[in-house]
Amino acid sequence: MKFDAAYSLHNGDAEWRKRELFEWLSDLFNVPGLLVEPGSTGKIRDHIRSELQQAGWAHSVRIEPTFDLTVTGTYRDLGFQIQTGNVSRAIYDLMKLEYLYRKDKIEAAALAVPTKSAADIIGSNIANVDRLWGEIQLFDRIITVPLLLLAFE
Repeated sequence: MKFDAAYSLHNGDAEWRKRELFEWLSDLFNVPGLLVEPGSTGKIRDHIRSELQQAGWAHSVRIEPTFDLTVTGTYRDLGFQIQTGNVSRAIYDLMKLEYLYRKDKIEAAALAVPTKSAADIIGSNIANVDRLWGEIQLFDRIITVPLLLLAFE
């Protein structure tokens, strides 16, 4: 697996760089021995969980105590989500990150998804950066959280 690209909405990249976490975040996806292939999403998610926990992130964080809605991780004033499943889940992930932002629980967020070619390998109708980046820009007045969209393959 390797990092491919980053896209920034509402200065999301600046927020991650200001906290000196942009390079760390993109490096999470540079794992030569971890292949993106059919059935690899569990391994990818396990890798991310392990790296977040080692760095002191809270993992699988509920956005509200009374609801079973979680984001992959939070650290100080940052939220992170990885999506390797259906594209509709990625839109839902954006809603959860936006909710945390509007409730002043985070100041910036990152969402990681595969590239189009990697998503095609994983399965059908999988979230991918090409589709998601277009939709994020379309809804840039609705999605207000400073966001970093990461692509990996």
